[in-house]
Amino acid sequence: MTATREVPSILRQRSIGVLLHPTSLPGPLENGDIGHDAYRFIEFLQSCGIKVWQMLPLGPTHEDRSPYQCLSAHAGNPALISLDWLVDHEWLDLEGIDRAPSDERYRTECLLQARGRFDRQANPQWLGRLETFKLKHVEWLADYALYMALKHKYHGQPWYCWPAQLCHRAPQSMRESAEQLADEIEQVIFEQFIFFTQWHELRAYAAHHNVQLYGDMPIFVAHDSADVWAKRKNFLMNEDGEMSYVAGVPPDAFSDTGQRWGNPLYDWTYMCSDDFEWWKSRFATQLELFDLIRIDHFRGLEACWMIPANEETAMNGHWEKAPGEALLSALFEQFPHLPLVAEDLGVITDEVIALKNAFSLPGMKVLQFAFDGNTENPHLPHQHHCNDLIYTGTHDNDTTLGWASDEHNYNRAFFEAYAACDGASAEEKVLVMLRMAISSVSFLCVIPMQDLLMLGSEARMNVPSTLGDNWQWRFEWQQLKPETVESIKHYIYLYQR
Repeated sequence: MTATREVPSILRQRSIGVLLHPTSLPGPLENGDIGHDAYRFIEFLQSCGIKVWQMLPLGPTHEDRSPYQCLSAHAGNPALISLDWLVDHEWLDLEGIDRAPSDERYRTECLLQARGRFDRQANPQWLGRLETFKLKHVEWLADYALYMALKHKYHGQPWYCWPAQLCHRAPQSMRESAEQLADEIEQVIFEQFIFFTQWHELRAYAAHHNVQLYGDMPIFVAHDSADVWAKRKNFLMNEDGEMSYVAGVPPDAFSDTGQRWGNPLYDWTYMCSDDFEWWKSRFATQLELFDLIRIDHFRGLEACWMIPANEETAMNGHWEKAPGEALLSALFEQFPHLPLVAEDLGVITDEVIALKNAFSLPGMKVLQFAFDGNTENPHLPHQHHCNDLIYTGTHDNDTTLGWASDEHNYNRAFFEAYAACDGASAEEKVLVMLRMAISSVSFLCVIPMQDLLMLGSEARMNVPSTLGDNWQWRFEWQQLKPETVESIKHYIYLYQR
């Protein structure tokens, strides 16, 4: 196994962060964006002494809104674009939009108008910045723009249901489509340019306020995505996009039948042959967006759960080895200061731990997993290490108030004895959990915004393996309780966060 590597210094600071996806920010439209409330949120974090803003993946989503099944591993979600920013740059006149803000086409119409005004103004400086953006992202941008234009043309159908010539990317059909859909392609490119421009401004503002942006990278990508359509050799499937096996995880604490994600698995043999170029390109984009990156389902870099595609659940799969050491070695050679966090929850083996430790990657501990009555449970505070990240809960868990309110989630007698809070109310238990997390020896403590707001199960972000109202929670500023904020500030001072 590779010798232990020195971790970038940003990972050594004892600090605290908040987990909140930008879609959960307040605002008048269908979801939060990276406009005024995002800047206000950064100011709020600084005022509390909170130094890290963690969020979920930023890519454009399918209709289910899951940021873990994106249409691209590189692109930003245009639903996050700030319309106020476009107004400020005089590319958008909201009075000229006929649709109501609640209309699902409202944002689309705004972005169309903005590009039209951008083109008519033909400002040399902005046109130059657009061309620079195109050149910088040439590796993925053109394929993504054509993919999105074709997806719109074929009414949202996945690429493997398109006409055979386009499914197989026949050169003549690709050229003809690029010509026929030139305007739609330029619209997609314009939206990506605006997203990245706005994001860079937000990141600079965060840095000025001593706040680091912490992103999340799903280990797998969606079957229906520009990446799989354009870079098919990297994935285990035939030329028609059909798969014999799909990705997921075996039965665990979240599901008795496991989780059948349905993502394509990687063709590691091919990826090794070209020295992981697809991964290097992917990380280059993520490092442009974030100061810190979590690899979701890190254990899949050591071995992945292969489920026969015809199985309805994840129960009848098997583990298949993955070249995680070779991949990480190639990435660290390309990016010597790679600020990674390993999501090492679930079924973790000695081999996974060895891989994580070989590259000195921080792992995760979650307090909601700690109180089953086992004093050797690794999530208990006395088992934490300085190189861990500690969470009260994650985006896949119930809120801590929801967790504390249901005694089926934990061993009440053990929890109350451990925390010395016999007879505490659910709300008091949340404060106990916050204090335990912040006082942990773990170098970074991350608190979901729902826990900072003391919200119950109605504010849960996601219930794994379910469809419905996931990914839609949003907060309002008036939900912030001054007494909770003061408690957090006190704990940050007391425990030197």
